[in-house]
Amino acid sequence: MTGTPRPRRIVIAGGGTAGWLAAAILTRQLGPFADVTLIESDEIGTVGVGESTIPTVRAFHALIGVDEREFVQATGASFKLGISFENWAFDGDRYFHSFGDVGQSTWMSDFHHFWLEAQARGEAEPFGAYCYEHEAGLAERFAIGGSPALNYAYHFDAGRYAQFLRGKAEANGLTRIEGRIDRVVRDAESGDITGLVLADGREVGGDLFFDCTGFRALLIGEALGVGFEDWSHWLPTNRALAMQTAAVEPARPYTRAIAHDAGWRWKIPLQHRVGNGLVYCADYLSDAAAHERLLAGVEGERLIEPRLIRFQTGRRKAAWSRNCIALSLASGFVEPLESTSIHLIMIALTRFLQLLPAGRPSEAAIARFNEQAAREIEGVRDFIILHYHVNDRPEPFWRDRRAMPIPDGLAERIALFRDSAHAYQADHELFRVASWLQVMLGQRLKAASHHPLVGLMPSAQLKAVLDGMRESIAGAVRALPAHQRFLDSYSA
Repeated sequence: MTGTPRPRRIVIAGGGTAGWLAAAILTRQLGPFADVTLIESDEIGTVGVGESTIPTVRAFHALIGVDEREFVQATGASFKLGISFENWAFDGDRYFHSFGDVGQSTWMSDFHHFWLEAQARGEAEPFGAYCYEHEAGLAERFAIGGSPALNYAYHFDAGRYAQFLRGKAEANGLTRIEGRIDRVVRDAESGDITGLVLADGREVGGDLFFDCTGFRALLIGEALGVGFEDWSHWLPTNRALAMQTAAVEPARPYTRAIAHDAGWRWKIPLQHRVGNGLVYCADYLSDAAAHERLLAGVEGERLIEPRLIRFQTGRRKAAWSRNCIALSLASGFVEPLESTSIHLIMIALTRFLQLLPAGRPSEAAIARFNEQAAREIEGVRDFIILHYHVNDRPEPFWRDRRAMPIPDGLAERIALFRDSAHAYQADHELFRVASWLQVMLGQRLKAASHHPLVGLMPSAQLKAVLDGMRESIAGAVRALPAHQRFLDSYSA
């Protein structure tokens, strides 16, 4: 008679957002199938600046049983409808990358072809006027539910978020061990990781391991020797200064990304404070000058002093090796311009659960996981390169970004839009057509032509359709409360 198999021992190395997201979903979804242990040291700080998300976070929260109002109250969260890009094409310019669809498409062509035709006839409003989230964001209005419903994400306090997730995971049976990992133990024959030895001599054994040790990549990099693919020739920013200030104005329902001569800066409004940061390339701006620039641009009382974070953009050549899965910074890093870091953690965890091995991970499952992970992060990489490559700024940093060779797939995508205004979302890509369009048009990329058949629509009919869309959206936006008023009520 076969007995009940023992639970799989899953060990998460490291805490922070990545570690506690892993703990929350593994304990929630695997139940008695697994014993989950997380090891973290209070001596080791976390990067902790992942405070801005995209709408996929809400689907993941459903998987781990998060009550939205409880989450908003616990993490000081505010709501997010997109990103305001300021000074990116040139100083004084601004565009808004929203989370919504723009207009209504047909089987023959996407909406933007009709918009380009109307623009050529002098009968179109700005592209964003036909997107509900775009107009609500700029008007700083927000509400949950209704018809139509806004597509939204969050800004939140990363430290509070980790504590919130910890509470969920521990309630589901997680074991947390306080300690610093001293070395990794591997099986002499298979090469698999069998345990982690702590500084005090304790050994924590396991069957599967998640590497959440940040840029150090203690398991996947140092122990298993998985190499790193450097992307700094495309994305050369390698420093970030982060600090927090008290709020001095109502919270806006969007992140601000403001370009400067050697990179960009962020402003992320929460309920109780504002997250501020300066991203830059050290080849074009010194640390001292960056520090001075950040302080000169912040408002409100300083809650913490600027903290310097050094990074390198790129990815591990394999995110899953043997019985170890790397998450977040241990698996790769694409700078935070489009708030994708937390999404990449979440999609890796859901992909792992979909491929969950019954025993020792198979080479086929590992290969499938790595192929999907590579394509996803490369798609994010190309989308971010687009922001830098297409610009009219005069400074050396930006001139060099215009002149640099770019990945072939991105070059082909830009050429396709320049030639005929075509845009697309590939199967493996996170960003939808509307996102590509908002950024390409926002960065002042111009199309030489568009779909010829839209020109057959009479001007009166085209204008009536566009006016109807715009007026419907404007009316829906007027009916929304101010974001800060809704937030005060919702979080009370």
